[in-house]
Amino acid sequence: MAMTSTAKKSAGLPANLGRSLQAFLDSLAVERGLSANTVRAYARDLRAHLAFIHSQGLRDLRRVEESHLIVYLGRLRRTGAAPATVMRKLSAVRGFYRYLVREESIGSDPTANLPAARLQRRLPSVLSVEEVTRLLAQPDPDTRRGLRDRAMLELLYATGLRVSELVHLSRGDINFDMGLVRCLGKGSKERIVPVGGPALEAVRSYLAARRDAAPALFLGNKGHPITRVTFWRIVRRYARQAGIRTPISPHTLRHSFATHMLEGGADLRAIQELLGHASIATTQIYTHVSVDRLREVYRSYHPRA
Repeated sequence: MAMTSTAKKSAGLPANLGRSLQAFLDSLAVERGLSANTVRAYARDLRAHLAFIHSQGLRDLRRVEESHLIVYLGRLRRTGAAPATVMRKLSAVRGFYRYLVREESIGSDPTANLPAARLQRRLPSVLSVEEVTRLLAQPDPDTRRGLRDRAMLELLYATGLRVSELVHLSRGDINFDMGLVRCLGKGSKERIVPVGGPALEAVRSYLAARRDAAPALFLGNKGHPITRVTFWRIVRRYARQAGIRTPISPHTLRHSFATHMLEGGADLRAIQELLGHASIATTQIYTHVSVDRLREVYRSYHPRA
């Protein structure tokens, strides 16, 4: 069987590095909508970087440190790469590690303190409460698909689950009486998350419209559990319908959940538990998001801002 073009992008790398690369490339294509040529350019730059990482005896990206990246950049310069080329490759590497942090595959970004101030760290996109309300109102409740989509969106925003956790839920993971959902997070760690009334009611309405006994909570059109990529497309379609211009993905609802909880007065440690973060350092990014929101409000309403 011929190797697919996507498989070629991660060929020749250890399996775990190849999977991380492929997941990032998929997010560029599906989540950010980049062209095939742009994705291929990212693939070339990152395969070269990961080959270097592997040559340093590193097979776990959690062990990559700033010192490894400094050596990598130095090697690029010594081989005669133009400054613009080095910057382009560094931009791809930065984007890759930021993605891994966002997906909680690694705990910290080894590129965070590298020079090049103009390549600043991007904070996660967050919707306003009004934008979330518009988004949740888009699915048609008179169709089974609309009921499913509404239930997924409501549940994701109500719990802050990762999209991978959402699509792997089973019917038995929802406790309607107690208002709780059980999920398996990173490293197969189980956690219990409270669920609000609107999300529970949306899930209950969807299940009442089902005519099957499949254990998966959310099914695609052919009766199989819905996939992460399919849900990405669903979220983007409803965002367009809602007139939301902010770049959006399923992870945006997770970021919005955490930011709105923090702005509502929730303790950072409690948010850490709800999100399933192993380290409080990962959760602290939402404090920066909230500070940015405060700056916006200040600039908009203070007479001498």
